[in-house]
Amino acid sequence: MQSRTVNPQKENVKITETNLTSVEGFVLLGFSDIPTLHWFLFGTFLVIYLIILLGNGIIILITRVEPTLKTPMYFFISNFSFLEICYMSITLPRMLIDLWTQKGNISFFFACATQMCFFLILGATECFLLAVMAYDRYVAIYNPLHYPLVMSHKICVRLVVGCWVIAIPFHVGQTCQIFSLPFCDSNQIHHFFCDIPPVLKLACGDIFVNEMMVYVFALLFVTVPFMLILGSYSRMISTILKLPSNTRRAKAFSTCSSHLIVVLLFYGSASITYLNSKSNQYEGTDKLLSLFYTILTPMFNAVIYSLRNKDVTEALRKFLLKLLTL
Repeated sequence: MQSRTVNPQKENVKITETNLTSVEGFVLLGFSDIPTLHWFLFGTFLVIYLIILLGNGIIILITRVEPTLKTPMYFFISNFSFLEICYMSITLPRMLIDLWTQKGNISFFFACATQMCFFLILGATECFLLAVMAYDRYVAIYNPLHYPLVMSHKICVRLVVGCWVIAIPFHVGQTCQIFSLPFCDSNQIHHFFCDIPPVLKLACGDIFVNEMMVYVFALLFVTVPFMLILGSYSRMISTILKLPSNTRRAKAFSTCSSHLIVVLLFYGSASITYLNSKSNQYEGTDKLLSLFYTILTPMFNAVIYSLRNKDVTEALRKFLLKLLTL
């Protein structure tokens, strides 16, 4: 009887293939490193969630029912408020559930990949919508006589639709590319949602192409809109400074200041995270930065565009008076 020789190289390949397919789900560690603060964080994030829903919901409602707010600026603001509700609903409810149950189990493809894909699409939509809002303010200040023509309702609708759909094919492809990688090490994600850098940290093999795609898409969907916003604001500020009246200058600056605050908060934290997305550096600080552009920015948007906006507060007062007189 002939003895069958075993090729150790082939056996190693079989073992490796078995290990590569062993990961069936992930565990979101979230804030497990501070277990004593779980209930405090749950209460804090729940209050933030309610503020975001209430504040942005009020903006959407008031801009729909109040005739004085049916302008391009408030059309964009209402769409931005709806986007913020969708954007934070991708991560915040899941995080609340994990804090409540103190478990972070999430299925590999259906839940984790879906969360990542929608998060990336909505994040890119927010970048472009902020750029469109800056362009709207630029036209209103730099070329007010042609503003009704340049920012007609049809053009505004097309700009908003473009913001929503432009990134879909790119980020669907990027998500499929990431989740086609083999995962063979730990299944613990050091984050509170399935973001690209912490997921790539768990992948086996060469992830150079994936990391390059992160940089490319960060440049396309974060840096380019941000540069457009900076260009718009530089032209706006130079135009505002040339206005003869101090009252008109103050009014023009107040119109732009709210939008600029939201832009700086969102782009500042997102840019630092994704343009420094080395997988071996994604701990602690980046998790904190992610809280800014996923949770705190939508909350600030709700406060800035509702409570600090005189037009919105006045329209809300009129709306509540109408309800009371019915």
